[in-house]
Amino acid sequence: MTSLLNDYARAYGKLDVQAILPYYHEPSVLITTRGVATMPTHAAMAVAFKPLMDGLRARGYARSEFTTLNVKRLSATTALASGAAVRYKADGQELERIGATYVLHETENGWKIAVTVGHDVENVIRLE
Repeated sequence: MTSLLNDYARAYGKLDVQAILPYYHEPSVLITTRGVATMPTHAAMAVAFKPLMDGLRARGYARSEFTTLNVKRLSATTALASGAAVRYKADGQELERIGATYVLHETENGWKIAVTVGHDVENVIRLE
């Protein structure tokens, strides 16, 4: 699951909604400081993620990299992952640090993100 989330971070760096959709379960939930978005389909996800990506593009975002990523399997088909990531500009300058916690669900097509919660870096969950 760590490699899945690292691959997801690389895909997110493209700022192309279509590149991240395969990582998401249908339906999915996104919780940020802006509120809660329930996304029943990939089409709805594209609508929810577009303003986030447009905002990052306007700020010069180029890529993300996890600095911390904690993963714990909760059941045969469910896992929890919590991490901190650094977002970088194209010139390599740090743009910001973010925290995110994910609930993952294993499907016949592999692990998918079912819930994403954006939060402060200092609130990354330490999983043992």
